[in-house]
Amino acid sequence: MAANGEQGGRREEESRDVDGEAAATEQTPLLPSSTATVHDDTSQPQHEVPAERSLLASLRGGAKGTKRRWPSILALSVLCILVVLIIVFAFLAPSTVEQYAQQAVVFEPTSLSIDSFTSTGIKARVQGDFTLDARRVQKKPVRDLGKFFTYIARQAESGESEVEVSLPEYGNVVLGTARIPGIKVDLRAGHTTHVDFLSDLQPGDVDGIRRIANDWIEGRLGQLRVLGKARVPVRSGVISLGKQVFRHEMLFANKDIPSIPAYDFKKLNVREIDLPRGGKGMAADVSLLVQNDYPIDFTVPPMAFNILVDNCQKTDPYIKLANAETHDIYIHPKQKVELNATGIVHRIPDLLTQDCPDSNKSPLDILLGKYLHGKQNTIYVQGSASPQLNTPRWVTDLISDLTVPVPLPGKTLGHLIKNFSLTDTHFSMPDPFAEPDTPEGNPTLSANVRALIALPGEMNFNFSVSRVRADAEIFYKGNKLGKLDLRRWQPASSQRVGTSGHSGPTLMVRSSVKDAPLHITNETVLTEVIQDLVFRHKPVLMHIQADVDVEMKTALGELTVRKIPAEGQVPIKPLSRGTNGNNDTTDGLLPNLNPRVFDLKIVETTPTGMTISALVNITNPTDHSATVPYMDVHFSANGSLLGHSTVRNMTIKPGNNTNLQVMAVYDPLTMGGTNATAVGRELLSRYISGYNISITVQMHNGSIPSYPALGQALSQFPIDVSAPRLHSPADDKADNAPHFIRDATFHLFSSTATFTLLSPFSETIMTITSIDANAFYKGDNVGHIDYNIPFAVPPVDADGNGITTPRLPVDWSLGGVGYDAVRGALGGRLKLSAFANVGVKIGQWEERMWYQGRSIGASIRI
Repeated sequence: MAANGEQGGRREEESRDVDGEAAATEQTPLLPSSTATVHDDTSQPQHEVPAERSLLASLRGGAKGTKRRWPSILALSVLCILVVLIIVFAFLAPSTVEQYAQQAVVFEPTSLSIDSFTSTGIKARVQGDFTLDARRVQKKPVRDLGKFFTYIARQAESGESEVEVSLPEYGNVVLGTARIPGIKVDLRAGHTTHVDFLSDLQPGDVDGIRRIANDWIEGRLGQLRVLGKARVPVRSGVISLGKQVFRHEMLFANKDIPSIPAYDFKKLNVREIDLPRGGKGMAADVSLLVQNDYPIDFTVPPMAFNILVDNCQKTDPYIKLANAETHDIYIHPKQKVELNATGIVHRIPDLLTQDCPDSNKSPLDILLGKYLHGKQNTIYVQGSASPQLNTPRWVTDLISDLTVPVPLPGKTLGHLIKNFSLTDTHFSMPDPFAEPDTPEGNPTLSANVRALIALPGEMNFNFSVSRVRADAEIFYKGNKLGKLDLRRWQPASSQRVGTSGHSGPTLMVRSSVKDAPLHITNETVLTEVIQDLVFRHKPVLMHIQADVDVEMKTALGELTVRKIPAEGQVPIKPLSRGTNGNNDTTDGLLPNLNPRVFDLKIVETTPTGMTISALVNITNPTDHSATVPYMDVHFSANGSLLGHSTVRNMTIKPGNNTNLQVMAVYDPLTMGGTNATAVGRELLSRYISGYNISITVQMHNGSIPSYPALGQALSQFPIDVSAPRLHSPADDKADNAPHFIRDATFHLFSSTATFTLLSPFSETIMTITSIDANAFYKGDNVGHIDYNIPFAVPPVDADGNGITTPRLPVDWSLGGVGYDAVRGALGGRLKLSAFANVGVKIGQWEERMWYQGRSIGASIRI
């Protein structure tokens, strides 16, 4: 307050001084003459007038001094404006214009092309449109002032400058520098300036660039800060604004960082070549299409790369497979780029074919396995340090040791096998002494295999197949039947053949399969197969899916390719209807077998049964053969189990099969009980009497001891078989009827009869223990025989002669028509029939059966 009071006092004092002076000199001129005397009580000289008073005096002068005051006013006004402009442009304008420019500047590149590659970098041509869009500026004061200042300036021109781009988060590593020529642009909002200039680009720290590129390739580049710095001389019109330091930082993160562009395989061709230093090699020509989403236009010179593949483990070093060279790559703005490259394999690296630790697969097996099953692989393209003609060294240095993973899509080969067939098929039943569920306990298959393989069109090189093996699965109607084990190497041969309808090469492969185990895993499917083949007379089409290992000889040496997926169809013809040995039409169960049983031998007897050995001749109507080490089947009649039959070490080939030995155990009491004994007696009686009989043959879970499941599955198919006729070695009759009684002789005077008997057994002696028989002529009784003294029936002799029975007493039916016919035939022959109950004993076994004979030739004697 005191200070204010002092100041107020001074102002009042000064006011009084001025007023007093004005009053004192009111009648005098404003500017005193040289002769005027000025009274002052100060010690100041009279001729020295203070500047303030002089200026105030001049400003307060009258009309007489008007012309002299205007220049002073104009000068003061200009000085004030200049001061304001200096303050605005020097302090306020740069900040405002900088904010305006940062938000309003829009540069749309229309083309970026590489004019040429130089020894130190690239000469690039940049084209684009520059404009200031004031609508992008958010703050209105900045937008308005920016528009005002840029409207005044109208244009700006930069001089030649150098821009340096670096990455702060990577130790300020320099990506590169660009030398930019002078550029003039229109600064007015909404005005567009087309920019077109050439720039020299030079790469920066090559090692640093490779490190950043590897982080990007491996997905470790989460974000990237890019810093650009430049000192640019700027002028607007005639006014030079000096060298301005520009510093701009950009942050790229997530979607801002571009990913490796997608590509499509256009062509792949693998061929055989002659190597420059001699020998043969393989070349792969690859053509890719890559989408270019950027407005860049240039030609990439040829470059060299190494093609690497995965080792056993991801942590193991990659395995170099081939050298590759690209051709000129023409890149046009926002168009698909066609990339053509050729890879050359000089030899197969040992590491590629060696089995991995704790595995039976090599890196090559893993690679091809994924490819052939349609799964994606990854190959690695690594820049090579080898210089290329017309390619600057800095380009080679930049890409060397830079490894890019390239997804390689798999390719399912579809119907690779066009035709698959098995000929000369041979089935072998399992070893009866093998343990169940072991390879030796499975049926085996041997066959000649032919496969017509339609190779992919990309495989334009020569190779030959030397060995094959496979692990095959067999399907029927889409359901798995079992597995065919072809894991043992089998020799093979191959040759190229021509077929229509396939653009690629076609290969015929032939191989022989020997004793391959066949493991049935689904008895239900087996049941359906047998039903279709045997009962429904339908062809069966087996579907085979296999993973095949192929050993082949190529220009690179012997090569094993594992797990090639293969599919094929194996048709099996049904068992057609036919006739049996008696010319009886069969129902197709055992067609055209024509069984003929002979050389019966009684091997062993018990009180309730006997073991019979016989030889059988049959005809196999199929193209398949089989070996049966052991098989046992049950046979029954009318639902009663009578016994079982066994074959051992039997081999059946297509066509006629002779002297097949069969063992049968007939023991109805033990196998089926008391009712079965009666059924068996009736069956034997009818059989020896020449009636057509049938027995039911059925497998069981003990049919194949080492494979119970197979026997159990086949037990669902009981087969009714017409019993074959018994033939004695001396039987040469054309009617094929049994002739146990060759002929008979009746003696009228002694009332006796003798019979010539032909035993069906080749070595066994049969005993007739009793006979209770009646003889008939055209239905009328001739006489009755009742004889209880046993007599032996030995086998026929070497000449085929049988034995003559003792004289059997005959009780004639006197007065009957039959007896009269016998008397009338005295000295001649007569056809008689007979019915008898006969007691038979073989070893310990004894049975009483009935026998009915027809058309027995009888000689009538006195």
